[in-house]
Amino acid sequence: MRLSQKTAIITGASSGIGRAAALRFAQEGAAVVLAARDSARLGVLASEIRAKGGTAFELAGDVRDPGYAPSLTALALRETGRLDIAFNNAGTLGAGGLVECSDPDDWHDVLRTNLTSAFFAARSQIPAMRAAGRGSLIFTSSFVGHAIGLPGMGAYAASKAGLIGLVQVLAVELGSSGIRANALLPGGTRTGMLMDGAEAAIAGLHALKRIAEPDEIANAALFLASDESSFMTGAAMTVDGGNSVTKA
Repeated sequence: MRLSQKTAIITGASSGIGRAAALRFAQEGAAVVLAARDSARLGVLASEIRAKGGTAFELAGDVRDPGYAPSLTALALRETGRLDIAFNNAGTLGAGGLVECSDPDDWHDVLRTNLTSAFFAARSQIPAMRAAGRGSLIFTSSFVGHAIGLPGMGAYAASKAGLIGLVQVLAVELGSSGIRANALLPGGTRTGMLMDGAEAAIAGLHALKRIAEPDEIANAALFLASDESSFMTGAAMTVDGGNSVTKA
């Protein structure tokens, strides 16, 4: 029970990596605060966790809304009196397209969803963790924009690279308060964001010649959330099946 007596916020919890992490964290003893736009899916997930003996609370909303992150933190504190972990995982690929042809509205939407939301989250989560004298902030970034560039993914790459910069600053600002901040960089993963018909081609980009299951990425998030990573902060932890080192 690596997360016993701890409370974790998980965004993007209705599907994919976020859903897998919610189940994994609850299995390890955490009370989980589930966040996503789809209230019906959140309710199903919360019921599944409770049926297995876990503790779950859900609040639907949009991470682009500056008031949503404070509401999640308030829910965690109201229900459990603490906030130990925040897995700020929600994100979007966006419409894509070459930079010169990209719609500025889509650019801004991708940055709001992937990067500005992380700022909103950290700003609301830090005071609760600072009061406790410890905490783990985790942000889902990507190898795209860090190790490689992919055509048509300018906004996505910029937003995910920005998360790594934010994590580095947070690590320096918060280390003396016992709060760690790390970025998790998954490879191709079997989620709703995986492009239809593209699995074989994407798998071939990885040294392992396959894509990840959500549970595999959730296990990496669990490591960053737990005390097993107690001396790890400011890191960009790649869990990409060797994608970033594969050139052929």
